[in-house]
This record gives sequence, C-alpha cells and structure tokens, in this order.
Amino acid sequence: MIRVLLPAHLRTLAQVNGEVKLEVESPVTQRSVLDALEASYPMLRGTIRDHVTHRRRPFLRFFACAEDLSHQLPDTALPDAVVTEAEPFLIIAAVAGG
Repeated sequence: MIRVLLPAHLRTLAQVNGEVKLEVESPVTQRSVLDALEASYPMLRGTIRDHVTHRRRPFLRFFACAEDLSHQLPDTALPDAVVTEAEPFLIIAAVAGG
C-alpha cells in the first residue's frame, strides 16, 4: 500500500478525509501512483495531470521524504520509505502571487 496526502481541494473533490491508501504494483513511480489514484478516484482525472500529455498541472507539486520530486521523470522509482508506507507521497498545492 502507498499512502498519499492530497491538498484540501482535491480531498473535497474526491470526498475523502485524511490520507488515501492505494494498492500500487511495482515499480512504484509517480506515474503508477497517479494511475492508481485516478483509477480509484475517477473524479480526480485531469486535476493532477493534463488529460492528454499527463504532465503535472501547474501549481501542484510532488514531495516525498522532504524532497521535491516535481521535476523528476514520471517513471523514476519513488523512495523506499514511500514503498514501505513509512512516508507518504505528498501532492501539494503550490501558492503564487504577491
């Protein structure tokens, strides 16, 4: 199981409280986690990744183990601590403006 923490607006859309636990087959990557998340919560399709390009949406960032994973390739393996449920995969809403 993989633990995923969503920002408040996506938790509201998915109608979940707290973190989400997902069954993800190996290898555990950003792509496999997001595929599992969208399969379990179809209302999130297109909110985290673009429908066509599957690129991360602006103003969303991916973190794990205090490391920004947002610019890593989608098929890069996630840290072992995420795979073993010791740490969650975080989807964070970025803030911009002045």
